[in-house]
Amino acid sequence: MSIKEQPTQISASRPASLQQPASAPSPIKTQSKAKALWGIGTGNAVEWFDWAIYATFASFISGQLFSKADATSAFLATMAIFAVGFVARPFGGMVFGLIGDKVGRKASMTAAVGLASVGSLIIAITPTFASIGVWASVILLVARLLQGLAHGGEMPSAQTYLAEMAPAPKRGLYSTLIYFSGNAGIVFGTLLGAILTITLNKDQMAAFGWRIPFAIGAIMGLYSLVMRSRLKETDQFEEQKAAKAASGNRGPSVFSQIIANWRKSLQVIGLTVGLTVVYYIWSISTPAYAISALKMDPATALWIGVGANLVFMSVLPLWGMLSDRIGRRPVLIISCVGSATLQLPMSNLVQGEAWQLFVAMSVMLIFIAASASIVPAVYAELFPTAIRTVGVAIPYAICVAAFGGTAAFLQAGFNAWFGMHNGAIIFSVYAIILLLISAVTAYKLPESAGKDLHS
Repeated sequence: MSIKEQPTQISASRPASLQQPASAPSPIKTQSKAKALWGIGTGNAVEWFDWAIYATFASFISGQLFSKADATSAFLATMAIFAVGFVARPFGGMVFGLIGDKVGRKASMTAAVGLASVGSLIIAITPTFASIGVWASVILLVARLLQGLAHGGEMPSAQTYLAEMAPAPKRGLYSTLIYFSGNAGIVFGTLLGAILTITLNKDQMAAFGWRIPFAIGAIMGLYSLVMRSRLKETDQFEEQKAAKAASGNRGPSVFSQIIANWRKSLQVIGLTVGLTVVYYIWSISTPAYAISALKMDPATALWIGVGANLVFMSVLPLWGMLSDRIGRRPVLIISCVGSATLQLPMSNLVQGEAWQLFVAMSVMLIFIAASASIVPAVYAELFPTAIRTVGVAIPYAICVAAFGGTAAFLQAGFNAWFGMHNGAIIFSVYAIILLLISAVTAYKLPESAGKDLHS
């Protein structure tokens, strides 16, 4: 997606709260925006590809790296490890967040994508349960913990770098690159799964086909690591670093600043808690759920996942541009309230037919996209430069680990424990409550569109 830099002058008809001073410094003067966007986007796509293909191929992983004695228990164990991988994300957020705010955004992004690819390689070569027994499950757990550490640092580092390099009047549009590129990685993984299920028979998929995407992820990670290592640091970080060096004053510690901004950390959690649950369910886990619980043909379910995520990606820039025009708060509220209203009807619509799955996923993802498109900008606009990465990383990772990471497991678990119909209702009520929390948080936020981040 090509985004041209726009003039910083804004027409007089634009709301005053959204205006940006014409004298504001232009970001990333010393490198082309196209190079910066490509470096961010490719690395982010690889990171999300590595993370999401686990859920896409969960039904195959459960049959190879866990005992086949009880297929339901094996699948639940596979999804439990998906959830456990999220436990490492807060630690990754702290480590890579500190790197991002102390060493640089670029260093943090580069290290994160490299670590994620190592985890993907380990999964690709892990021996089967039949070969080494429970050690196969243990190795899988270690690999997912490594990827959890990496993913905990990737999102905050990449979105901070992107927000700081973007022209303030277009920051909402630029911020859509995070979920656009991330979902491009998810779509590629899902598309690859659909192609593999068509070209390989079931025995081949079980034997080696499911490993191919993880090997590809490791290779793509090496390319992204090189691309990110060639990026330049953001102006905001360099200015702050130069100011500290000139004054000789290191200023307050990172942790003291985090404590001083604790209300903003709670706002990050409040905004994230609803979005992370519905995003992981409707964008990533639903095709695997349809295959496992509804016995839908794997190729059909995966192709539907590709189509619905393309719908999601197509509306991201539209929501981002709208937020630059009318503000962040209205778009966030539309997203949360719309998703909460439609969660139960769309869940009930999915009964095993292909068209039902596509319509439900697409409708939900259109509303989810409204939040996903701009939260990278909103998070960055909450915090000062000195803690912009770690300030977002820690609360964001804790929230995603506690709620996003457990979403797929709870969805499958509720269905197993309470039956398909009752389980779907219970899970939908759970998601709706969290979405309403996010809606209230968005309502109470100060408007930040067009805010100057040189502080």
